Amino acid sequence: MIEYIKKEVAASAETKQKILNDETFIAKIAEVAQACLDVYRSNKKTMLAGNGGSAADAQHIAAELVGRYGFDRPSIPSLALTTDSSNLTAIGNDYGYDRVFSRQVEGMGQEGDLFIGISTSGNSQNIINAFESAKAKGITTVALTGRDGGKMAQMADYALIVPSNTTPRIQESHILIGHILCDIIEKELFGEGV
Repeated sequence: MIEYIKKEVAASAETKQKILNDETFIAKIAEVAQACLDVYRSNKKTMLAGNGGSAADAQHIAAELVGRYGFDRPSIPSLALTTDSSNLTAIGNDYGYDRVFSRQVEGMGQEGDLFIGISTSGNSQNIINAFESAKAKGITTVALTGRDGGKMAQMADYALIVPSNTTPRIQESHILIGHILCDIIEKELFGEGV
């Protein structure tokens, strides 16, 4: 069991090392951070969504922004579209699960906002539909994916494709990227910058 645990930790570290060694990937994270800053400096908001573990990641990132990440400061507007059970069940019942996020983007999204769709495969239909709704409203889109990026990577304004085919490794890297974004946003808006 000890060796298995070490193997899992090593696999996680290896995926993150691939990200660290990829200057293009690091530059893309910086571009997404700047896009988020531009949104907030224009008094707009971010919205996030995902399914399963990616839904938890969406909620986690939004909570870090609305609450706090590293220090006390004013709240930063961010919505996880995964949290309103009445919306999710009503939209799912009336329009189908594929529309649970796109309807929310249609109703709450505004031109100049930013939507982050999280999917390890990059092929979650409800996120793809949300990207389409976002594009129609002039909302910037970010895909957090893995594997080959899927359809989402082709549609997004920014695609961060974790270099792994393993769902846990992809999700671990997604939350690392989310934390980096929260840290940069918070420090640039209310701290001494990075």
